[in-house]
Amino acid sequence: MRRLYGKARLGWEAEIESQGLVYNKTALPGGESRSYWREDVFYDFTAAEVDRLAEITDQLFAACVEAGEVALRDERLLDRMRIPHDARDVVRATWEAEPPSVYGRFDLWWDGKAAPRLLEFNADTPTSLVEAAVVQWAWHLETGQGKDQWNQLDDRLVAAWARNLSRWEAHHGRRPRVHLAWTSGDTSGEDWMTVAYLADTVQRAGYEAVVLTTEELALDTGDARFYDPAGNRLDVVFKLYPWEWLVADEYGPSVIADLRRPDGTTWVEPIWKMLWSNKGLLPVLWQRYEHDPVISRHLLPAFFADDPRAGELAATGFARKPLFGREGGNVELVAPGGEVLASLGGRYGAEGWIVQQLCALPDFAGPDGPHHPVLGAWVVDGEAAGLGIRESDGLITDDLSFFVPHTIDYTRPPNTTWSA
Repeated sequence: MRRLYGKARLGWEAEIESQGLVYNKTALPGGESRSYWREDVFYDFTAAEVDRLAEITDQLFAACVEAGEVALRDERLLDRMRIPHDARDVVRATWEAEPPSVYGRFDLWWDGKAAPRLLEFNADTPTSLVEAAVVQWAWHLETGQGKDQWNQLDDRLVAAWARNLSRWEAHHGRRPRVHLAWTSGDTSGEDWMTVAYLADTVQRAGYEAVVLTTEELALDTGDARFYDPAGNRLDVVFKLYPWEWLVADEYGPSVIADLRRPDGTTWVEPIWKMLWSNKGLLPVLWQRYEHDPVISRHLLPAFFADDPRAGELAATGFARKPLFGREGGNVELVAPGGEVLASLGGRYGAEGWIVQQLCALPDFAGPDGPHHPVLGAWVVDGEAAGLGIRESDGLITDDLSFFVPHTIDYTRPPNTTWSA
């Protein structure tokens, strides 16, 4: 694993925008903006390193399945994870029924040398999908850098929809219409483009796709069913809207009641993803695998904040994370001795906290300063499917962090500068 400097393509900004990255310009606090996509640098991996990352991703996914079983057997764990009592029956029912679950993203620490470690699992509403599946693949093909890229995302997404929707069709006896919903409050265009791209994968899988906003999903108070603006009852809905928000909304009780119906709307991702998108997954994983010689190498000790063992992490330093946090919101990194290394504000924390052993991101420093990557290992339909890298100047990856492409087995031409 190494960070390399490349040459920007002529007209690259218009090129990536045409591929869906309409949210490339990131607004900075001072009112200026900068590119979210890094065109002039990339990370390179050997084929053996990619095989290792894929194997570990599959192992972590299997571990999460077991952790979900552990949590569902223990009401105290569900309490600590803040899984609502009135939703637990449908969480359990969907876990057993296995309705469509399409994708998720593990965020991993890795410096290319030590064992990769899980930082968290974005299991419900992960973004950075367009840049991972489409934009960096086009960059790889157009620049010819590297022999390959770990990127089966597009093909796997189409296959995942085909498999899951054909199961739905067989069970219900008719072909489903898939609605894909994003929230109009997102002004960057990221949510809209993520949903539009996924709609394209649904269509290529052979099914009808309808893109709309979450605000356009309507509840008919007469039959207590959900409909779109054209009056079509909702068969399958992909929602880019977190479950913890949805169940707390005005229509949350109606969604839960509809899930109890044998012919209710199918939601993607399913409601059982509340078990995995929750940072409480991290202490549940550690509880289950602390003494496992294989899996424990890829986990960091983690505890609920009120656990007596949480105090043990004062000696090593720790990351304090809210259960429902996203994009680094309200994360605090504390060094041994109590010094706060980094922190971010945000809307989260009232729901509770976990602490995780501090594992500061590696620094692939260059002449333009520090560069701290987080490896996003994608899972599609339960299998490792590709890699996306977010890179930050600071120790917390947030919405100002860059997206950086990657290659496999890049051969350095003469006089090329690179950092490792």
